[in-house]
Amino acid sequence: MVSRLLTSLAAALLAAPVMAAEVNVYSYRQPELIKPLTDAFTKDTGIDVNVAFLSKGMIERLRAEGDRTPADVVLTTDVSRLAALVNAGLTQPITSDVLQQNVPAQYHDPAGHWWGLTSRARVVYASKTRVAADEITTYEDLADPKWQGRICTRSGTHPYNLALTAAMIEHHGVDAARVWAEGVKANLARRPQGNDRAQVKAIWAGECDISLGNTYYMGQMLADPEQQAWADAVRLDFPVFEMGGTHVNLSGVAMTKYAPNAESAKRFIEFLSTPAAQKIYAEVNFEYPIAPNTEADPLVKSWGSFTADGLDLMSIAKSRPAALQLMEMVDFDG
Repeated sequence: MVSRLLTSLAAALLAAPVMAAEVNVYSYRQPELIKPLTDAFTKDTGIDVNVAFLSKGMIERLRAEGDRTPADVVLTTDVSRLAALVNAGLTQPITSDVLQQNVPAQYHDPAGHWWGLTSRARVVYASKTRVAADEITTYEDLADPKWQGRICTRSGTHPYNLALTAAMIEHHGVDAARVWAEGVKANLARRPQGNDRAQVKAIWAGECDISLGNTYYMGQMLADPEQQAWADAVRLDFPVFEMGGTHVNLSGVAMTKYAPNAESAKRFIEFLSTPAAQKIYAEVNFEYPIAPNTEADPLVKSWGSFTADGLDLMSIAKSRPAALQLMEMVDFDG
């Protein structure tokens, strides 16, 4: 009888499908930008990583899929997007000594729902020939009339600019931030348009003298033969908030609430936080690693050093709706 049961059990096991270990990622970053990371993880663990690029609609898709979602992990490029996922109830907390060790406290959710990977600064791209090296020192200075007709920027309602405006609200209050936004708008050389690189092209073409942009775009332009001339026409200046530091944001990661491969997903997220993975990610995307004792790529280091602003990133995320309302109120893009 026992022999018959064992035989039946063995047959059932042999007949059952063998599920290969995998992690499914929904990413705001294009797959080729994170492929070196996923390849390294698969080489180390044997776990395959499947990446789906979503430029928008992440929350709507996860809500629609519910507990049937194939997604285990979400990779994002802005802390407000991480906060929105958490607030929508689409993530789950991770308890991990590895993550606690590799991710400084200011760069992760206290409850463990999201974890930062690399940082970038929102800086000023300045014409090498038309802007003196010490001509701009603060974000508040962007509203000074001396810049009238000299500033280019992408939409004021883009997440990168909303995060900066939200930080301005946190530093000075809504009323002062509104006056600042009105001052910046009055100084624009043209209506907000294009992405951060398009603003640098406009500086190169003589349409404006300075623009707002994330640091990593300099690396991307230098790596593109068609855009190298734009990059060569500018330098990076690292302004600060009055009584504060340089505004930074994150690339970050979270595990979905209904992750079908939760254990593999946790291993992947832990891997992303390691100094080795941080180094890969920072080199590929020209960002600043946040893991302790991990240095930036030499090219990134050559742009200059800065002190990150001390504002809590979740506070900035909470002020994002107020920043959007403010930008619409002043008709920044109009």
